[in-house]
Amino acid sequence: MSDKMKIKRVLVTGASGKIGRNLLPELVKAGYLVRAVQFRTPVALKGVEVVRGSVSDRAFVARALKDIDAVCHLATSKEDKEGFLDVSVRGTWNLLDASKECGCVKQFIISSGDAAMGIFYYPQPVPINEAMPLRAYPGIYAFSKVIEDVMVAQYGIQYSLPYTILRFSWIHDEDDILCHMTLRPPDFGSPWKSLAKTARQKRFFAEGLDGVGCLRHPGGAAFKRHIVSVKDVVQSFLLALGNPRSLGETFHVAAPSAFSYDVLARYIGEKLELPVVDFRLDGCHDFEIDITKARSVLAYQPGYDVFRIVDEAIEFRRSGRARTSAGPRG
Repeated sequence: MSDKMKIKRVLVTGASGKIGRNLLPELVKAGYLVRAVQFRTPVALKGVEVVRGSVSDRAFVARALKDIDAVCHLATSKEDKEGFLDVSVRGTWNLLDASKECGCVKQFIISSGDAAMGIFYYPQPVPINEAMPLRAYPGIYAFSKVIEDVMVAQYGIQYSLPYTILRFSWIHDEDDILCHMTLRPPDFGSPWKSLAKTARQKRFFAEGLDGVGCLRHPGGAAFKRHIVSVKDVVQSFLLALGNPRSLGETFHVAAPSAFSYDVLARYIGEKLELPVVDFRLDGCHDFEIDITKARSVLAYQPGYDVFRIVDEAIEFRRSGRARTSAGPRG
């Protein structure tokens, strides 16, 4: 627990989500007194105070913030217009405004995303850094990340609310990376079936065969992108929380380096003894996230490259554990 800012009581919204279920036990372990917002999905962890309600309810938010020193705002909504308005707009505003009014919040940390930077949708000739302009790709989720970032920063400018924006690359947990890369369900952001054009590609889906997808540009070069392990995401929260150097700043949080789909597909194929299947996709651009600022200011040291993420995903599957279902986190 930080001594510098005397952060003791932490409110976590979106506590049942991917980040929340990994962050809560680490906050407790670090000695923080944690209050978690439960919307629909139950939150049950020893040492965590649970309050039930929605961030879209201003009266509830005011009660939830009582005696709170720091807010970790994780609640989000994907491609859902109503959820966007309730959670990303009204919910974030309620939390910001109530934090300003209560006078007890010393730090407001929001979970942002690289979707706000456009990532694969626009050409990215250099690694994407925090100084580049926000430019969401089409869709509600990316737009919501831009709106949230701007709202938080403006409350810092207009009302001197101490804030930190942690902008994450695509977050992976459990066996997410295998769900993304392999052809059989469950899927996790997997485009493979929609890209099947050749007889060989279609046969995998028609016959229920498994393989590992390799995303390539029309010219044949393998697509390159960045992701991040949820464990490194949690690390960044613990480094930012109570850290005076993080106030008024935005940090990009990602794996140690970007990866190429051909290298990753070959690695998974060898590990699982599956064939690699090439797919062509037009209109997507390679990208890399610049994490220099997080490294230098927060002392962020990502411990999970894509190969370690894969290795732990394989261990997860072999353990027989069920994937955690995602639910509304408002």
